[in-house]
Amino acid sequence: MNAITSTNFKFPKQKSFYKGKVRDVYNIDDKMLVMIVSDRISAFDVVLPKGIPYKGQVLNQIAAKFLKATEDIVPNWIIDVPDPMVSVGHLCEPFKVEMVIRGYLSGHAWREYKAGKRVLCGVKLPEGMKENDKFPEAIITPTTKASVGHDEDISREEILKQGIVSESDYVQLEKYTRAVFQRGTEIAAKMGLILVDTKYEFGKKDGMIYLIDEIHTPDSSRYFYKEGYEERQKKGEVQKQLSKEFVREWLMANGFQGKDEQKIPEMTDAVVKSISERYIELYEKVTGEKFVKSDASDVLKRVEKNINSFLAGVAV
Repeated sequence: MNAITSTNFKFPKQKSFYKGKVRDVYNIDDKMLVMIVSDRISAFDVVLPKGIPYKGQVLNQIAAKFLKATEDIVPNWIIDVPDPMVSVGHLCEPFKVEMVIRGYLSGHAWREYKAGKRVLCGVKLPEGMKENDKFPEAIITPTTKASVGHDEDISREEILKQGIVSESDYVQLEKYTRAVFQRGTEIAAKMGLILVDTKYEFGKKDGMIYLIDEIHTPDSSRYFYKEGYEERQKKGEVQKQLSKEFVREWLMANGFQGKDEQKIPEMTDAVVKSISERYIELYEKVTGEKFVKSDASDVLKRVEKNINSFLAGVAV
């Protein structure tokens, strides 16, 4: 099966190239970004040795769908999606904070709470909560981009005090974050899902704030199944999640958690195929639409051709 794990294109007026864990990003003339969502897959901060067919298409199309569904709330960076694995958009100056919003006490928030903390990013947390309980109101727990290591929790007060974001911009970021999360929550509910928590990134271009990167994908968001949520909470059972958690579980079951000296288990064709099928299932559950596989005969050639056709049609 034909999966893209690396690209090395040269586009007209290309200024630079950045390779992330999953995305390959090309800067075109300091005006636009061409973002190719590869089929690479990472877990425990490690990129696994084999690509997962259709994973890039799944993530790119979910993000494109949700950016479209929220464009009446906040302008976003997307100009076009010239290929199922590619988004082209405005080059924005990113804010140096990520806006994390949580509707439920899960993940990092729960770990902090369990350790006895009752203030997270300057937000007071109610007493007597259990893991995965719903907050009375969604809370915003921003993180700042650390130059080294992991992103760090930061409070609104600290962001303003350090001048990381101006007060007027930050107020607007909070408004956008709450409104987009509300829309995402409503869409998820129609699909029988609960949008538990997510993160948004914003940037600025010509004085205007844009929503950038991806939104509401299973890589950037946590979803629970709505059916049985209350019952599981009452019984203290684990919630049924829709995320890439199954990949981490497979790795852990095979003795890998990203630690030194640990060996990544063999990714047989059967394992790769099953992960690919799970991503397609995620797509259909989150969007409510049938997944249409793109032509996989020569994915690299197709992607390059579609990007070049798009760039030829715009004034670069």
